[in-house]
Amino acid sequence: MSEPSVFDLVVIGGGSGGLAAAQRAAEYGARVAVIESGRLGGTCVNVGCVPKKIMWNAAAAAHAVADAAGYGFDVTANGHDWAGLKARRDQYVARLNEIYARNLANRDIESIAGFGVLEDARHVRVGERLLQADRILIAVGGEPVVPPLPGAEAGITSDGFFALEALPRRVAVAGSGYIAVELAGMLRALGADVELFARYDSVLRSFDTLLQAAVVDALRADGVTLHPFAVPAGLERSDDGLMMNTQAAGQFGPYDSVIWAVGRRPLTDGLGLESAGVARDEGGFIPTDAFQETNVPGIFAVGDVTGRAALTPVAIAAGRRLADRLWGGMEGRHLDYDNIASVVFTHPPVGTCGLTEAGAREQYGDAVEVFTSEFVPMVNSFSEHRTAARMKLVTTGAERRVVGVHLFGPGADEMLQGFAVAMRMGATKQDFDDTVAIHPTSAEELVTMR
Repeated sequence: MSEPSVFDLVVIGGGSGGLAAAQRAAEYGARVAVIESGRLGGTCVNVGCVPKKIMWNAAAAAHAVADAAGYGFDVTANGHDWAGLKARRDQYVARLNEIYARNLANRDIESIAGFGVLEDARHVRVGERLLQADRILIAVGGEPVVPPLPGAEAGITSDGFFALEALPRRVAVAGSGYIAVELAGMLRALGADVELFARYDSVLRSFDTLLQAAVVDALRADGVTLHPFAVPAGLERSDDGLMMNTQAAGQFGPYDSVIWAVGRRPLTDGLGLESAGVARDEGGFIPTDAFQETNVPGIFAVGDVTGRAALTPVAIAAGRRLADRLWGGMEGRHLDYDNIASVVFTHPPVGTCGLTEAGAREQYGDAVEVFTSEFVPMVNSFSEHRTAARMKLVTTGAERRVVGVHLFGPGADEMLQGFAVAMRMGATKQDFDDTVAIHPTSAEELVTMR
């Protein structure tokens, strides 16, 4: 048997977190190998944030066309070329795949196509090849779940959504998380009849209640039919499409497509974790400490596979900080998982950072004070699409330190980043109040709120 190839770091998974760690480590002089069985870039680039944002942009363009009359334009949309957009989107993603490959090559990182399996705590096998490293990083990400229900295989997941060659005219989306509401909004804006099946009476249930209510109202205003307390029980084929059976609400349909958006699971099966002694929790996720290290010294994990804050920038930040600490001489450097800003690309978008009002009251009790605002943004004042923007600041203590910012409205995705920086620096309500507003904007509401 041939001798193993020796590296300082072997990364299993060429997604956002793995690539970020690999490239940062290589910049410090480490010899690195990245193993990926699919396309470089992982979920985000191939079947996640990047193609999702392109489809969101298309849906936003559809809304803009509909609103143009209010600004004096005589505009008629003569349909939408889904197939043409998909072809351009796929080309864009393919270019990103190539860029990632070039970036690895430019840093002398060896890119290995194949499925990496741990043989022990220091060796990874890819096919016939054996790799050795003192440090191994697991960054394999996750995949969407298809529920174990009768006929469920007739539906598709978010992965299947990006493979659609044509717009399905009648769509059922099962789920109430961010993927479900994003896909429902995009499909509706581009012309589909959409029904959303939620297990409970709302959507985005981990978000602040103000945002939950805002998204429900916006979906309904855009023509999405919501079925609350409708728990799927299976799918059946009829002569005219797919029928959705529910546990208590009856049967619905027919649909041209049913999309399962009921969660994601880590891709930890078959990695040889047992051979290396790496622990998994009951959900299959790999627990790590504050420094991204597993229960096995020298084996680390970042990204969705850890079950913490499944967001691309989180995986990137964790991977880079890991390399900074191990090879960059930055002792103690690690990712702080508190106050991570996130956006849901509904129409308009949701932005949130910090504690919900309920979470703050649970943690700080009567010391919590809340400020809210609801208004029709100027951009909507000249159109029939008059969705109200809603905002909330959650503060605590005598100094009214801001511990939660929750936004719904045009531009929420872009304006949140700066406020997240302010929160991280410990900003108070008085700091917000003392900041001169930019007028006329929606963002000024956050510094004029009473």
